[in-house]
Amino acid sequence: MTAIVKYFLTPQKLGRMLMLLLAAFFFAVYPADSSAGRLKNAGKQLDSLIAQNDAALLTDAQGNILYQKNATKALVPASVLKIFTALTALYYLKPDYHFVTDFYQDSQGNLKVKGHGDPSFTSEDLLEISETMKGRFRHFNDLILDAAYFQTPIVIPGRTLSNNPYDAPNGALCVNFNTVFFKQRNGVTVSSETQTPLLPIALKRIRQSGLKAGRITFSHDHNEITLYTGLMLRFFLSKKNIKIKGAVKIGRIDPERDTLILRRRSKFKLTQVISRLLEYSNNFTANQLLIACGAKAYGAPGDLTKGLKAARVFARDVLKLKNLQIAEGSGISRKNHVTAMTMLKILNAFEPYRNLMRHRGREFYKTGSLTGVKTRAGYLKADNGQLYRFVVMLNTPGKSAGAAIKKFKNGWL
Repeated sequence: MTAIVKYFLTPQKLGRMLMLLLAAFFFAVYPADSSAGRLKNAGKQLDSLIAQNDAALLTDAQGNILYQKNATKALVPASVLKIFTALTALYYLKPDYHFVTDFYQDSQGNLKVKGHGDPSFTSEDLLEISETMKGRFRHFNDLILDAAYFQTPIVIPGRTLSNNPYDAPNGALCVNFNTVFFKQRNGVTVSSETQTPLLPIALKRIRQSGLKAGRITFSHDHNEITLYTGLMLRFFLSKKNIKIKGAVKIGRIDPERDTLILRRRSKFKLTQVISRLLEYSNNFTANQLLIACGAKAYGAPGDLTKGLKAARVFARDVLKLKNLQIAEGSGISRKNHVTAMTMLKILNAFEPYRNLMRHRGREFYKTGSLTGVKTRAGYLKADNGQLYRFVVMLNTPGKSAGAAIKKFKNGWL
């Protein structure tokens, strides 16, 4: 008998049995922080963060809802609405779309410029255009600017007449986002951007603003945004010894009689424009895209009404969204309302383009901010590479969406 016991209960087997008994005792006295317990704790912590006027939602890669609170409550989305605007532009304009600006010469020797809403038209573009024209032309009479592709003026709900860049107005023929960046050097106002001169029209607006440094925006008053583009073009043409002998003024091209001499194709395709839009959250760019979609879908002139109609038709017929109220495309208006569930559907559709979003570590995201509003939406990559979708919309003042994201990461990923 002793021999049998020794055979079956070797020192090694006794050691393993003892370890198993100790482990059973330990877990009986000190229960493990199980996955279920961890999730329950994370959920409670999130519940305490999400108040009546807030919402949060998290799903796994298969669309299973892991956490939700107030997910069907319509809230102000702020700039996360730009994800939807980007999707709308990708649908109507297509990912490889390039904005164009056309240059014509008429029978009177005038140079005519027609804009089509390029949101990325800058001083560098004007310099390259002037370089292209150098050697082909020595002078023009008048410089005539055609901004009729967009309605003028365009009134964006939520936009004010401040000098803040996010309040820059929209138009078909604009340069440098309708802003001027300036500073003081030895008591003199100078441009903060070496490629952009400070023209008299800009210096006048700077004096009116009373600012010593920063950015000012141009307005629709007296066609200011369009005329500024023309005056900038005249400056760069003169640097290439091409003279405008007459005036810079507003007019129209006649495609039947005028001769197209140059079609300037933006160096950025639409996906690149959207990437910059989501990175810098430029309200001007967002609404340029929305209005361009309206012009594409329903013909020129593009305006906010057509842009919103195009967006709503896309939301209803393509994305199958029911609870989306939009007043413009940037998120600046508090008349925009969306639910977390609706944002989830938008994220599902945008997933192939997630790399256009800002990303840090495992997170691809877009934030939004208005006074008393903080929002965040995007994707979290799990250890297995799968993408979780998240939406956080806080319409309660004083809160941060980042705290909720930490709970998502610590609880579920």
